[in-house]
Amino acid sequence: MKLALLRRYVVLAETLHFPRAAKELGIPLASLYTSLDKLEEEVGHTLVNREGTPRLTNVGELFLVEAQATVAAAPPPAPKTVAPAGGKAKASKGKGRAPIVKGQPKPYKKRQGR
Repeated sequence: MKLALLRRYVVLAETLHFPRAAKELGIPLASLYTSLDKLEEEVGHTLVNREGTPRLTNVGELFLVEAQATVAAAPPPAPKTVAPAGGKAKASKGKGRAPIVKGQPKPYKKRQGR
């Protein structure tokens, strides 16, 4: 069982509000629903009753105690590394245009007909 799934479940069980829990975790709401589905599939029982106001089932309350103990005993999550500011260097696009000499047509360009 993944620790990330347990952390998400503990936050959801403490708030009992899907959007608030997703915002607190910093993940999309759909990801929270998917995580809960995976966890319920692993456990084999429904943990949260989603009809109307979300509330924990009896199995969910028992599982919450175990999940909180597991999350408390685990090391804190590693901080996310942020990429340095700036963008990619632009790729060279050849030698560029030849300098324009006044009065002469550009090299390898045909005159436009009228």
